[in-house]
Amino acid sequence: MTLIKQLANQDEFVGFYLLKELVVRQTNSTPPKDYLDIMLCDSSGEISAKLWDASTTDKEAFFPMGLVKVKGIAQTYRDRLQVKIIQIRPAKEEDGVKLTDFIRSAPIGPDELIHTIQRVISDIQDQEIKEIVSYCVAKVEEKLVHYPAAKSHHHAYYAGLAYHMVRMLELGDFLCRQRPFLNGDLLKAGIILHDIAKPEEMNAQLGIVSEYSTLGKLLGHISMASQWITEAAIRLDIDLESPKVVGLQHLVLSHHNLGEWGSPVGPQLPEAVALHHIDALDAKLQMVEDALLTTPDTEDWTPMIRGLENKAIYRLKY
Repeated sequence: MTLIKQLANQDEFVGFYLLKELVVRQTNSTPPKDYLDIMLCDSSGEISAKLWDASTTDKEAFFPMGLVKVKGIAQTYRDRLQVKIIQIRPAKEEDGVKLTDFIRSAPIGPDELIHTIQRVISDIQDQEIKEIVSYCVAKVEEKLVHYPAAKSHHHAYYAGLAYHMVRMLELGDFLCRQRPFLNGDLLKAGIILHDIAKPEEMNAQLGIVSEYSTLGKLLGHISMASQWITEAAIRLDIDLESPKVVGLQHLVLSHHNLGEWGSPVGPQLPEAVALHHIDALDAKLQMVEDALLTTPDTEDWTPMIRGLENKAIYRLKY
């Protein structure tokens, strides 16, 4: 079977794929005709695909998170590879394919990731900070095992959120050793809590986000995480105006840095400055890594990366 990463311009192929997204659209022709705008994916990446002249049967036969067998041709359109679907059908039981074969996962197993996060929590010296972090993590403990960190931006795969946290904790540990003025307990807690409400912000199955939840649309993960810190303090009988509570809330509320990026306040604590840049560094490097991993080896340039101001990355050969 041809992996998506292996496709090149004008390749004809047949294979099984996960239908990640599907939207019925209309052409600009007169009269307009319906077509299916599809996102196909496998463990190596994802690619946009089009089924032109979609019939009523086509529109009723396919749905997101379904496995399909596709015969198609890869074509370059506006400098990006996409698939023109020639034939498509839902996968059958006798095909012998299963959903988990097509899911991209974090490169470290989820059990190991969760163990690392729990070990870091246990190493927090301040008891009140440790209890607040433990309380918030417990609210999403089952989902944290498999949830992605985003719908498409970065770490958008099975256990991506836990992987993002662990990579950030590694960077935070280094910075605390290099910059001893940073409060290690506060920074570690901020790293774990900054995206802790993502599993309640998004609806996801096997690491793939289908949509944002109602709470996600109305409140967002930043405000929800801040509310959870308040809730934890009340349950644990900790003064809501305690520097620890206010400090943790500030780290969460400021980690996107700017109002247009979702933060109601900018970083104004040393640990908040560190958290923002650790988060941005890990997210942006992950975007680069993902683009390189999912771009065919025959291509010198990756597609443009939205999170990097629509810049493409060049694969330097030396």
